[in-house]
Amino acid sequence: MRHAAHKAAKVSNERFSVAKALFTSSRGSHTAKAVRMVQLANGEGAVVGLEPAVAEKLNEVAPMSRRAMREAARVAGRRSAFMASASLAALVGTAATAMAVGQQNASEMTFADNATTTTQMKRVSDNAASRSESRSGLDALASTSNSGDWQLGETSSSMDANLLSKSIADNPNVAVLMDQDAGLLPSGFNPNHATGDTGNDYPYGQCTWWAYTRRAQLGLPAGSHFGDARSWGDSARALGYWVDNTARHVGDIVVFAPGQQGADGYYGHVAIVEEVNADGSIKISESNVKGLGVISDRTFTAQEASQLTYIHY
Repeated sequence: MRHAAHKAAKVSNERFSVAKALFTSSRGSHTAKAVRMVQLANGEGAVVGLEPAVAEKLNEVAPMSRRAMREAARVAGRRSAFMASASLAALVGTAATAMAVGQQNASEMTFADNATTTTQMKRVSDNAASRSESRSGLDALASTSNSGDWQLGETSSSMDANLLSKSIADNPNVAVLMDQDAGLLPSGFNPNHATGDTGNDYPYGQCTWWAYTRRAQLGLPAGSHFGDARSWGDSARALGYWVDNTARHVGDIVVFAPGQQGADGYYGHVAIVEEVNADGSIKISESNVKGLGVISDRTFTAQEASQLTYIHY
């Protein structure tokens, strides 16, 4: 038993020696003992029982001397320096190429300036510019006179003031008639009053239809809903038309009361003044006296005309 225990202790000591040899070899030792231990680990001697990975590591490290390790380090350093130099050279080459291309483009975009020529100005004569202190008087400019009348043309007769409308009417035809009636207009008359004109809504052929139609032909307004002929005067007056018993202009609306001068006994009658004579007589145009839609005319004396009602503007 003692002998067996002694052998076991011997084997343990042997394994410790192998481990020590492995540790020493990993630090670069190349002694014979270390090599022997490696050989034993690889199975070339007594089987010690190392792991295969440990044996492979020993094979890589054990044969290397310290000199070999230094040489390997130098080679690795030179390789790193070479790679760094190559990378730097490639970077410098790329930058140089980019700069060359940029300079070429800049040279192509540069335009040559035209040659500059300097011309020296020379005085023709010292007497060319006079510095005399004498000045001509301003009496010649004072000969112009502003006395007299203002003229809008070559002569004052080139413009007829009577042709200028003084009316504020929006309707130019109404403005002309108002100028002719200057001084006769009712106080506060508004030429731009509501007309009630929305189109001809009167039955075709009736006297009211013709009165509206004829006024439209003359460019004058007429209400579209004045009602029966007998009510036209009141309807027009309510909207602001000038209504009285005097015939004044072509286009005035004549209103006949029911039964007056042959008018209908209930509806009355309306017509349009076509002429105003110097003696006060008038001529009218009308419809539906000789048939529906038939346009005819009549003449009334000044006395007869003064009994009728007239709608102006």
